[in-house]
Amino acid sequence: MAGGERSDGRPKSTPQPAPDPEVTEPALQPVTTPVKPARRGTSQGVAPIRQLRLAGAVRRRRTRAEPVNPLREGLRLERMPDPSLMVLFGATGDLSHRKVIPALYELWRSNLLPHEFRLVAAARRPYEDVTFRAEMRASAEKHSRVQPFDDGVWSDFAARMSYERVDFESPADFDRLAVRLKEVDAEAGARGNMLFYLATQASAFPVIVAQLGRVGLDHETHDGGWRRVVIEKPFGHDVDSAIRLNREVGRVFRESQVFRIDHYLGKEIVRNLLVFRFGNGIFEPIWDRRYVDHVQITVAESLGVAQRGAFYEETGASRDVLQNHLLQLLTLVAMEPPAMLSAEALRDEKVKVLRAVAPMTRDEVTRNVVRGQYGPGWIGEEEVPGYRSEPEVDPESETETFVAARLEIDHWRWAGVPFYLRTGKRLAKRATEIAIHFKPVPHRLFVGSATDPEPNLLALRIQPDEGILLRFVAKVPGLGVDIRAVNMDFTYGSSFAVDSPDAYETLLLDALLGDGSLFTRADEVEEAWRIVTPIIDAWLDVPAPRFPDYEAGSWGPREADELIARDGRHWRRI
Repeated sequence: MAGGERSDGRPKSTPQPAPDPEVTEPALQPVTTPVKPARRGTSQGVAPIRQLRLAGAVRRRRTRAEPVNPLREGLRLERMPDPSLMVLFGATGDLSHRKVIPALYELWRSNLLPHEFRLVAAARRPYEDVTFRAEMRASAEKHSRVQPFDDGVWSDFAARMSYERVDFESPADFDRLAVRLKEVDAEAGARGNMLFYLATQASAFPVIVAQLGRVGLDHETHDGGWRRVVIEKPFGHDVDSAIRLNREVGRVFRESQVFRIDHYLGKEIVRNLLVFRFGNGIFEPIWDRRYVDHVQITVAESLGVAQRGAFYEETGASRDVLQNHLLQLLTLVAMEPPAMLSAEALRDEKVKVLRAVAPMTRDEVTRNVVRGQYGPGWIGEEEVPGYRSEPEVDPESETETFVAARLEIDHWRWAGVPFYLRTGKRLAKRATEIAIHFKPVPHRLFVGSATDPEPNLLALRIQPDEGILLRFVAKVPGLGVDIRAVNMDFTYGSSFAVDSPDAYETLLLDALLGDGSLFTRADEVEEAWRIVTPIIDAWLDVPAPRFPDYEAGSWGPREADELIARDGRHWRRI
């Protein structure tokens, strides 16, 4: 026997390994010499898998097990953001009153905000904390999703709210704000986490972002403190301004810190569209040009411009809805399945759809896009004025309040399938819907029927009655073979008996969590403007139609019906 070996053939220097922990034995013997595996590619090679496994077992025994909560299993666990401080710029404006503050109150009422949450409101008007809280209470009570209003919950939430008077153009005010935020952060224990919400006019976006960068409020700390900024629409007014604004924001914040908000993406049925498409195996195989005849997307409003006449004069329906809401819905309908359910994977696929929509020439705009402006009429039993008679509107205004467009997506799945988009103010009713019209059957078998079978239809209602409708053909009871279209109708309210959260509740919570899935990325905004800008530019080179050209309470100008009728189709009655 060689002097360096034992009778069992192992080197004398090798310690006896611990017994296999998976084998039932009286006790595990400690490993006297911990195994330290060598790095791969070194002259020592790689430790045997048995030694690695036994060393791992020792480490696991030394790790203290977490206590198990027996009541936790089976409960639906809500997402909870980190301790954080939110700064609301434009806190005295209409958006804050109607949407942001009521949404934050609902999140607090639902125990979805951390105990350490604080809200610092910033605007130009002079307010004391007490008067600001009282005014916000009235707005929250009026616009709260859940009634009756809970005074106790509001008092607890309002105690975490303070007001700072800030002139967005004043460096001194932002210097003072930075000091105050540091104090609030220390008092609340927010750990340096700050969310800046820009609920202001679009012209103030680059000014506020630059001021935040100047005082260093964009800097994320090494110990985990994050900084994020939420920017409302409109994000630019054409492709060049969107690129310029992206560049100005990018000088201060990284793209991962920027959350461009479109409230339509926070609606329950819009989020459910992804589940509907990619969670049901029966729909995805027929979701393409082989089975779909065309797609209609409608965003209709019965309201006029209210007190926003000056704002609407600068935007119009194309900038206000077509560039964001309608194109966002189009991307969700037409996108390919993402590789994974992550923010970047989802937004990658949405951008691909927008890039596949070719910008129109001037002749194509004339042929495929219709604009309109409402005149006086009736909405229900109320007589309403025309757009040119609204406050702060030019009596000879050429701003469009209605747009209908025919777009095509030039890629493998949707080649040759037209997408008809329309939006308008003062239409017959308030409704937002995506309608997938399938191709008719290739051969009519039931010649004895009094009516031809209607093509199948899948309609996703986004508002006001969120749900999904499927139309198919069935036989009418009786001795003959008469067929008729029937509907299978699903509504959220009756099926789940749960009140859906407001879109702003969803989006504010996601921003605090750092989930960008429902927010638009810089390249996505630019691609959407690349589609809409040539349309607006083409209108600048030709005289406006004879406005007004549709009556309030109707479904838009006659030319919109002709646009879709040229293809042998018609708008679905909603």
